[in-house]
Parts: sequence; structure tokens; C-alpha cells
Amino acid sequence: MLNLKGENKASFLEARYGRRGFDYIGDAQADLPVWERAACAIMVGVPAALRARVAAFGREIVDLPANMPVASASLRVMRPHQWLKNLLVFLPLLAAHQINGQSLALATLAFVAFSFVASSVYVLNDLLDLAADRAHPRKKNRPFASGALPLSHGTLLAPALLVIGLGLSLVLGKMFVLAIMAYYMATMAYSLVLKRQPIVDIVMLAGLYTARIVAGGVAAGIPISVWLLAFSGFFFFALAAVKRQAELVDVVASGREKAHGRGYTGADLPLVTAMATASGYVSILVLGLYINSPAVLELYANPPMLWGVCLVMFYWVNRLVMLTHRGQMHDDPVVFAVTDRTSQICFATVIGIIALGAVGGIG
Repeated sequence: MLNLKGENKASFLEARYGRRGFDYIGDAQADLPVWERAACAIMVGVPAALRARVAAFGREIVDLPANMPVASASLRVMRPHQWLKNLLVFLPLLAAHQINGQSLALATLAFVAFSFVASSVYVLNDLLDLAADRAHPRKKNRPFASGALPLSHGTLLAPALLVIGLGLSLVLGKMFVLAIMAYYMATMAYSLVLKRQPIVDIVMLAGLYTARIVAGGVAAGIPISVWLLAFSGFFFFALAAVKRQAELVDVVASGREKAHGRGYTGADLPLVTAMATASGYVSILVLGLYINSPAVLELYANPPMLWGVCLVMFYWVNRLVMLTHRGQMHDDPVVFAVTDRTSQICFATVIGIIALGAVGGIG
């Protein structure tokens, strides 16, 4: 798909195929100049007013319905499954063992605010990544890339979601507003520029995960420990590297030279795999050092039980990298982990070990 707009695209197609020497499929007002010069105007779920303007050109018109209702497509483009990442705002409460009605209420509001702001970014990112998504084997089915949702809907939906999210964040105070705005600006910088910078993009993704943890602490008024920041930084760097590893596995399997819209080539796959593995190991090392720290004695009755968490994590990190190497990884490792049965068992095991460590173990 050409990454051109309006008159430029129309001129390009006319120069190559001649006036009315091509058919064109589109879904937005920006396609008007192209439809005017095309032999046939193929329209996907366009409003009646736009169709009438095209009909005035006297061209043959073919109407294709959108693949799904607008409401369903709008919800899909908001990516509610990605809201799972925003559960990280609850982590400071769990780590500090400060779970009560007030802290849960504040963290829940932070979760909702983050979800709306994050969805605003997802919508905008899909609008900016149309060309790359249409060239991707799975992302081509996203609502904007597939034509299921008109682009005009996205230009309204993105700012509306942002306003709702910021409005909710006002209830949590100035510091939380600053935290969520910093997250939004960092995400925009990533979407517009940094995602095409090798290694920097992985650092940014890891930072965006950690930002949710920091914001959760700010919302509930719980200080974030250095241990939690260090662990989350290395752990989420590993997950972000796995995300890139999965993309590069697809690149190599399809015979392409480089990832579309990214700064990596297929030859970078071994290095990115090593980065994911090494960072995962360092996160486990940080956890081990934390278990031996005096701070743990204040929170856990039986700290040695926590070594079991390190063993489970060691298995899980290695399995994650191996599955990605085999091409069995979802585009997003977080979503994969939530839906993968083995990962669910590992997560439940970790929760059980932590609970036993907190109450003093068995017997």
C-alpha cells in the first residue's frame, strides 16, 4: 500500500497507470482525489455524505461493508486486552503489603485512567502505523489497516479517550496527573520516533511498563523501593526484547531483510535474543539480592521460601525465550503470558510461594 496522501497518491497512480486506468479502494475523505481519477471507486464502510461526493464524479462505485460493526471495531482498536498491563499500578500495594479499602480504590481509579490514556495512544499509533500494519502478517487485520473502521473515527476517538483519562486522573492529585502526562508524552515520543531506534525502543518499552508501577505508588501514596524499580527495569527490558525477538523471527522466516518500520535486521536476531535472556537473568539476580536484604525481614515471616520464586522465574524466562525462538510467541509477550496455561501455572505458583513466605511457611 502506498504511503502517500491525497493528490500525491492520485498523481502517482495516474502517472503509472493512466487516467482511469486503475481501480482504487479506500475509506476516507483523503481518498477523494484518487477516486476522482480512478475508473472504479471501491469504498469500505464510508458515510453516505462521502459516497454522494464520489458519485458526483460519475465513476463506477462498489460498496464494501466494513468487516464488523463500528462499535465493535472501535472497542477492538482500543485494545482492551492490553489493559492487563495497567494492573501493574496495583504492584506497589502488593509489594509493600499495604492492601486496604482506600489504597485499592485509589489504585483502581489509576487503573481506569491509565486504560483510557493508553487506549488513546493505541488508536493514534494505529493511525500512524497504517503502512507498516498493512504489510504485517497479523497487524493487517487491525480495524484501520483492514478498513473495518474509518480513519475519521480514529481522529475523534483518540483525543476523546485522552480527555476522559486525564479527567479521571485529576481526582488522584497533581503528582498523578504529572505521572500520567509523562507516560503519555513518553509513549508519543516512542510512537513517533523512538520505536525506530534500535535498543532505545526496548529501553523505552521497559520504561513505560515501570512508569505504571511508579504511577500506582503515586496514586496510593506508597513509596516505591529501589528493589522494585531495579527488578521491574530489568524484567520488562527482557519482555520488550522478547517482543522484538518475536518480530525478527517472523522477519527471518519470511525471508525479509529487516523489520518493517523498525531499526532491526534479521541478522540482529541472535543479539536481541541474548539481550532478552541476559536481562531476564539479571532481574532474577536482583530478586535474589532482595531476598537477602534486611527489608524482607520486615515483610515476610519466612524469607527463604521466596527462593522458590527465583526458580520458577528462571524456568519461565528460559521457556519464554525458547518459544519465541521457535516462532510460537504472540506479538505481545504480556498478553501471551496471561493466556498461556503454563505461564498461568507459574504465576499461581509464585503467588502461593509468596503467601507461604508471608505467613511463615508450611507447618
